[in-house]
Amino acid sequence: MGILDFLKGEFIDVIHWTDDTRDTMVWRFEREGHAIKYGAKLTVREGQAAAFVHEGVLADVFPPGLYMLETNNLPILTTLQHWDHGFNSPFKSEIYFVNTTRFTDQKWGTRNPIIARDKEFGPIRLRAFGTYTMRVADPGKFMTEIVGTDGEFTSDEIADQVRSIIVQEFGRVIASAGIPVLDMAANTADLGRIVVKAIEPAVAAYGLSVPEFYIENISLPEAVEAALDKRTAMGVVGNLDDYMKLNAAEALGRGGDGGAMGAAVGAGVGMGMGAAIGGGGPWGRGAGASPPPAPAAPPPLPGGRVWHVAQGGEQTGPFAEADLPAMIADGRLTRDTLVWTPGMVAWTRAGDLPDLSARLTDTPPPLPR
Repeated sequence: MGILDFLKGEFIDVIHWTDDTRDTMVWRFEREGHAIKYGAKLTVREGQAAAFVHEGVLADVFPPGLYMLETNNLPILTTLQHWDHGFNSPFKSEIYFVNTTRFTDQKWGTRNPIIARDKEFGPIRLRAFGTYTMRVADPGKFMTEIVGTDGEFTSDEIADQVRSIIVQEFGRVIASAGIPVLDMAANTADLGRIVVKAIEPAVAAYGLSVPEFYIENISLPEAVEAALDKRTAMGVVGNLDDYMKLNAAEALGRGGDGGAMGAAVGAGVGMGMGAAIGGGGPWGRGAGASPPPAPAAPPPLPGGRVWHVAQGGEQTGPFAEADLPAMIADGRLTRDTLVWTPGMVAWTRAGDLPDLSARLTDTPPPLPR
């Protein structure tokens, strides 16, 4: 090879970028002094664009292809550079490679709840999260508006800004969509399209686009979700009386299941008490009246039975056997007093119980005062 061929080869340069990262959006081709040889070979691969910045001014943007950097391929740069040094004269420019592929699995979510008005629940707070995909749609605008002179620009540097735009528009869309909360899960695709259309002008101003947008979840506050769970459970149970009868019948059909049998017997006892009280029982409330809540059955005290006594329409006790004579003496326990002890099905007049009837008969009335 002759000396002229060697010198000419020295001026031939190859400019290209092979990206081995997943998050680099812009990468600057580094040359000492930013000297690019005239006639250099520029390779722009699919999914890339090359931007020339000459003395702080965006000169040209090259789509995918193979280019020889000569005057016929650099019309704008030629005007800026004023080629007057011959074929092999270098020029000082910065070359930025822009990744135009899609950056997938970008996360978005509402840091604070969004307040919306629902026809069924009224004002309600909502949270949501999902993913989106972004790409550089206009490399020149992206360079001038966002990147500037950053030699290696990653998706993390713009993700927060795009996320803020998404959350802002998502809140506005949700608040004005008028979709019931319980129907939002079935309309996430439509909501996503509305959000993308709403954020399109804002991200386009940065030279970006959002080709894919997904709403993965729209959630309610924990207290509201718990209330909805109770409401759903009541809907599944339906008629509470029929539900208890069904449980009792299933327990009897299984047989030998002590726990299930006990639950069935307890349910039957509860229904019997409700019927007695609601049908004009000892409480004297009359048919159809709301029965008072069934008293809890406390464990018996050591050494004998315990008694619960109704006084003034309220339950008192428990009282030990030894307490009964004093209660009979001061008139707190009479034949018409309703009493209950473990093992009884319902509240009963004291005079109707043999154990207490004898005591009430044998006990003299209180002395006159």
